[in-house]
Amino acid sequence: MRIFENTNYDFLGKRKSLYILSTVIIVIGFIVLITFKSIPLGIDFIGGTELQLQFQKDVEVSQIRDAMDEAGFSGMEIKTMGSDKDILLRTPMQDEGQLVSAKLLTSIKAKIPDNNFEVLRSDKVGPKIGAELRRNALFALLFSLIAVLIYLAFRFQVIFAVASVIALFHDVMITIAIIAIANAVVPGLRLEFSQSMLAAFLTLVGFSSNDTVVVFDRIRENVKLYKNENIFPVMNRSINDTLSRTLITNGTVFVTVIVLFIFGGEVNRSFAFAFGIGIITGTYSSVFVASAIVVDWKLRTTETLRSTNTTKPSSISTPKVKKVNA
Repeated sequence: MRIFENTNYDFLGKRKSLYILSTVIIVIGFIVLITFKSIPLGIDFIGGTELQLQFQKDVEVSQIRDAMDEAGFSGMEIKTMGSDKDILLRTPMQDEGQLVSAKLLTSIKAKIPDNNFEVLRSDKVGPKIGAELRRNALFALLFSLIAVLIYLAFRFQVIFAVASVIALFHDVMITIAIIAIANAVVPGLRLEFSQSMLAAFLTLVGFSSNDTVVVFDRIRENVKLYKNENIFPVMNRSINDTLSRTLITNGTVFVTVIVLFIFGGEVNRSFAFAFGIGIITGTYSSVFVASAIVVDWKLRTTETLRSTNTTKPSSISTPKVKKVNA
């Protein structure tokens, strides 16, 4: 099935404008992130105690907050999880064993005695473990980018590998920027950087690199077929050739992720949102970042070689003069 056949869009002709667009989005996103701290770290990375409760009847968040204030847990995070019966409580406070959890549960029972509840989840992460997870998360992203660089350097030319890694780094940065902006504009999203969002970024790296490899494979084939043509139209033709496959594959995954975002609940929301944005940026970067960097490099290399050959002085041999005996 092909939804786009014999297309001839000039994708690479717009690459410089889109370089600027990507830069603007990243800069604005990180300004929002730094100013408003709009992507809070999850309990996995900062340490603390987290409880998820399910009440038999609807409960007011204000009732639970009053109970927490009286127990000395003022300022803790309390939010509903899809319904007024499901409540998430989170505090950075820690203690040995499950003492914090026990105090929280005792306070709620005393304040709301006529509404029984069940503990669906109880997590405790120490500060040392949180710091270790933050460090490991950074290493995981860096090593995945290095692995992609090495793989593509062997499979294609080095410039293809470098362009692909730059595109992947672009995907991660622009996804973080959009998440920061979305959290600031729509606080109800409540997206946080947790292990599930980290999984989304790692999945994004693999997904985007796969899409880039498909485009690069077609570029390599067409370069061999059209040896005498300029690299610019050859690469544009290659992107048009893979357009149908890219839109069908990535579009199918994107629809699945939207369903997960809508119906997957609070736990899957951060993963689905981050990966959904990543699918869009990964598709975009395969064309307008990775391929664009390769074509700019090739054009610059060709111009350099041409100018070198033009300015190189030609060697003129002096004809030999035969001696004539008088």
